[in-house]
Amino acid sequence: MDLRDLRYFETIAELLHVGRAAQKLHRTQPALTTSIRRLEEDCGFPLFERAGRGIRLTAAGKVLLKWAQRVRSDMEGAKLEIAAIGAGLAGHVRIGIVPTAAQFLLPAAARQLLQEGPDVTLRTVVGLVEALKPLLRQGELDLVVGTETQAEPGMVSKLLAEDAIVVAASANHPVFKGQPTLKDLTQYRWALQPPGAPTRDWLDHTFDRRRLSRPQVQVESTMLLMLPTLIAETGLLSFISRHHLGPKVGRSGLKEVPLKETTMLRRLVVTYRDKSYLSAAALRLVDLLGAEHSLRSPRSAAQ
Repeated sequence: MDLRDLRYFETIAELLHVGRAAQKLHRTQPALTTSIRRLEEDCGFPLFERAGRGIRLTAAGKVLLKWAQRVRSDMEGAKLEIAAIGAGLAGHVRIGIVPTAAQFLLPAAARQLLQEGPDVTLRTVVGLVEALKPLLRQGELDLVVGTETQAEPGMVSKLLAEDAIVVAASANHPVFKGQPTLKDLTQYRWALQPPGAPTRDWLDHTFDRRRLSRPQVQVESTMLLMLPTLIAETGLLSFISRHHLGPKVGRSGLKEVPLKETTMLRRLVVTYRDKSYLSAAALRLVDLLGAEHSLRSPRSAAQ
């Protein structure tokens, strides 16, 4: 297969329109059609099929697209690795990272990286692991820092830190009068992520297992970094990283509700594509993230 044909195919698969692909690639439509025919002859299967007035990928087309993206990523990696010979600590690092790690883990590691390599550039994408992993597979990101998920072929993960997610509220919340139980928490209103978020589902199932009603959610938000400030201002309960309660943010006025049943332990890992090129800067950032232990959660008041 010709690499140029694969590049044309990938663009058509992205746009699902030969005309628009021709404009983007500055090629004629007949040239692109001929290119696709060559690939179909090599594969032995059609790659596109009609869908109304447009086109869509066939099953064979979807398989080829996955491999075409991988080939492109490998070729780009080869060019970068060759260009990096003798360049020292330099390069551009594209990192996807979950909100808690972005706030508490990345800054110190990035500071050290930029001190060692003043010419290094960083691009960060903050989001949930489910949204970041596809970008990593497609070669749009070099690294993803997030919660550990099931092992995936072609990916390598390294443990960075452990984090605890706990129930928290403003220090003057009535829940702290006496020794609260899990049942007591059902009396109050909450600010939580939407259902489907791992931490929200874990918390809901904790109440389900004990045959208690689920938390009464008054404010629902996908913006994790907003939750600590929100509960400090509103008097709602929430389920957040214990790191938000550490000494560095002690002025937040938040306090943990110390219940073993509502302490969710999670592992934060850095993930990258196996056998793909990582610049010297990316490799150094992986080392620095692993050495940055500040995200390891403060001990609970209950311990």
